[in-house]
Amino acid sequence: MAASDTPVLLINAPLVANRLGYPDLSGLDLLELFAFVHPARFCVPTPRGLAQALEIDEPAGDEDVPAFLQRTAGALVTACEDPEWFEREGAWSALQSMERLRWPWAGVLKPHVARPERAEKWLFATLPEWEESPERGSPRQVELPEDDVLQQLDHLTGEGSEKREGQRAYAREAARIFAPRDARDLPHLALAQAGTGIGKTLGYLAPSSLWANASGGTVWVSTFTKNLQRQLRSESRRAWPMKRPDGTPPVVVRKGRENYLCLLNLEDALQGGFASRPAILAQLVARWAAFTRDGDMIGGDLPGWLGTLFRKRGIAALTDQRGECIYAGCPHYRKCFIERAGRDSAQADLVIANHALVMVNAARGRDHAQRPTRLIFDEGHHVFEAADSTFAATLSGQEAIELRRWIMGPERKNRGRRRGLAARLADVASYDDDGGEAIEDACEAGAALPGEGWLQRLNEGEPSGPIEALLSAVRAATYARDESANNSRGQEAGYGIETEASGLPGEVIEAAGGAAEALAAIRTPLIKLGGRLEAIMADPPDWLDGQGRARIEGARFSLQWRVDLIAAWESLLARLGGPADPEFVDWLAVDRSDAREFDVAIHRRWLDPMKPFAKVVLEPAHGVMLTSATLTDRIGADASDAQDAKWQTAIARSGAAHIESKPLLSAAESPFDYAARAEVLIVTDVKKGDLPGLAGAYARLIEASGGGVLGLFTAIRRMRAVHGRIADRLAREGLPIFAQHVDPIDTGTLVDIFRDDPRASLLGTDALRDGVDVPGRSLRCVALEAVPWPRPDILHKARRAASGSGSQYDDRIIRARLAQAFGRLIRNRDDSGHFVVLSSAFPSRLLSAFPQGIAIHRLTLDEALVRVRDGLIGEKQTEAVQNAGELDDNIPDWPQ
Repeated sequence: MAASDTPVLLINAPLVANRLGYPDLSGLDLLELFAFVHPARFCVPTPRGLAQALEIDEPAGDEDVPAFLQRTAGALVTACEDPEWFEREGAWSALQSMERLRWPWAGVLKPHVARPERAEKWLFATLPEWEESPERGSPRQVELPEDDVLQQLDHLTGEGSEKREGQRAYAREAARIFAPRDARDLPHLALAQAGTGIGKTLGYLAPSSLWANASGGTVWVSTFTKNLQRQLRSESRRAWPMKRPDGTPPVVVRKGRENYLCLLNLEDALQGGFASRPAILAQLVARWAAFTRDGDMIGGDLPGWLGTLFRKRGIAALTDQRGECIYAGCPHYRKCFIERAGRDSAQADLVIANHALVMVNAARGRDHAQRPTRLIFDEGHHVFEAADSTFAATLSGQEAIELRRWIMGPERKNRGRRRGLAARLADVASYDDDGGEAIEDACEAGAALPGEGWLQRLNEGEPSGPIEALLSAVRAATYARDESANNSRGQEAGYGIETEASGLPGEVIEAAGGAAEALAAIRTPLIKLGGRLEAIMADPPDWLDGQGRARIEGARFSLQWRVDLIAAWESLLARLGGPADPEFVDWLAVDRSDAREFDVAIHRRWLDPMKPFAKVVLEPAHGVMLTSATLTDRIGADASDAQDAKWQTAIARSGAAHIESKPLLSAAESPFDYAARAEVLIVTDVKKGDLPGLAGAYARLIEASGGGVLGLFTAIRRMRAVHGRIADRLAREGLPIFAQHVDPIDTGTLVDIFRDDPRASLLGTDALRDGVDVPGRSLRCVALEAVPWPRPDILHKARRAASGSGSQYDDRIIRARLAQAFGRLIRNRDDSGHFVVLSSAFPSRLLSAFPQGIAIHRLTLDEALVRVRDGLIGEKQTEAVQNAGELDDNIPDWPQ
């Protein structure tokens, strides 16, 4: 009641509202004030994080936080009067706009932000323009002497640093991919396992920097997580300066278009496209845009928590989510962050990208000359999953409606500019009659695609058009065959439902024929339009200037992408009702979340996605390395032909089996003494399905550890239920707990909060099992609620059957997941802790997933709590059992 009557000072209003169960909570959020005063500056969104960012005293305890909030507000307001406030530019103008939008902080700040002597320039006039650069020539063919590689490694690690033999051997192996290629389509392919602590980042940056300098070429390093991208950017400073003498960056981070701020979308939002709270977000993003390093909104220098303060998907609306870019037709084209990143990467020595971008760029990149030829896939164990997604085909309602918007523009009732084909290519239509006719035909045929409200029409049994009729038939057939109600896993997890695309009813096959005809009617004029654009480029009219040529070239690229997409959909539909293709897996699905439908789809996946990966990525390259700490299968030293067998999975999941050159295999063991620093505890008395017991076990474990627990779950619903049962009581004990899919904060920020507070704990799912780097005391216990069995969906069952290895196929997947989860625990030599599995159903054959020599105990929860509480590691099991009776005096008994 107090919060609703009077604006209060708080940090992260949505999070506080979520905890209080009061969704309309608002007030003076210090994070919004920080984002205005210090845009593009990092800050962990907690009292401690704000104190560190502002260099003021931290609150000693929760009782000191209210006074701290007042001091923080005062410090931020005072900063606006500081003559050295370098983020002053544009602040006064932005504040005038935000006052009109009734931003709560506007009245507070107004007396402290002085009006500038000269009128401030509009943001888009202040941003620098990129410049065209001559095309970079092909790299010279050079060889890297081993001594030079090791000398460069010594330079990067620093004078007086320890010379780790494992790292030196790893650097020598990495250098082999830079040797001149022996034959066309036969790259040097290296598979290099490097245990945690080897120092693999500098191990491959040493030969990479040496080769880039000697050859004049570009090395691409691809990651799966944004966290590793940030780490790589930092580590690369040892090998390259921030800027070359000519001002260009030698190191560039590249991501997909959907990660960068679209200036045209921002301008639209600032001029009325956004209203109410989202309009305030647009103003804060505009403040950030004036100071950002590269315009990266997702994982870059835009605070990850900023978008979540405004609840709706405002950040996504400010990026190019739908591939609607008009390229040189955009008034901000010369200042575009995306175009700048692309041009910088063409001249860079090192490009830090992600697996998906590398594969998409190789498959349909606009400039073949810029496609990477020397590639290092860090977190290489994820290449298979990335390829599986990249080379998939999915005809769904959501995908089809996006195509409709691209062709015809947004629905009339939607805000924003109309950017359909007719609007983007109006000059072409007026100049070229055939081109104009093709645009009209495409827009007319595009009306057959699903429009707004398509899902509701399917639910009501009233589809509109041939594509919706197909989706309606797919939905009906999927529900008719649904058996998820007969198994608890389907009900509990809230997964969508699916069925094989075989033996389909006549209604689906008939509807597929009508949909294929509708798609062909769209594809034909698009192909014709592409031909007309090509003709205009070949014989340009007088009015076609350089910008116009670039815009038409961009339109041709976008057209070809959509033509290929539609052709893939037609191929998918042509298979329905016919014989199965042994290279693909097809199925129908209704996608649901918490029992609410959000899409209907027909899916096609490669049975082995490494076939197209090898063809598209590996064969054109000259040198490729896949590296990871969990690249090989940990099958146990006592297995027959273990040395060869452990590489079998890595070879199969790297694409090496589909090229003729033999991969170079190397393994460097971690220097960490796992046996002395960690142990595995398998708790035997938490019953499966006992949710109160599971919640109590997590709570007591967090209490015993004093926080610092990373809890990993295999189902979102169970994680939410556990969090709901324990969060309040733990918080009262001074042990804050956060959770994915519960707290309205992005995953990266949740990890930042967890890393920053040694007493905090974090619950999450698969996204936290890999790529989370939290060294030190902030993470001292990993708790797994169940064995991470693979979900037995249609695709998994097909691949398992194709492998011919039955349950061994599942075991390889589980061992890899366990190894990745365990890898979160020990990140440096001084780390120590426990890996706890709260499930007695843990097969012994999976224990080889853990490092050799590590102590593994099967014990009761009480015994495990003593070991965690007292920090017992290794063979002190007897002492733990003897002290188990002391639990009642030290750890509260959590109610069941």
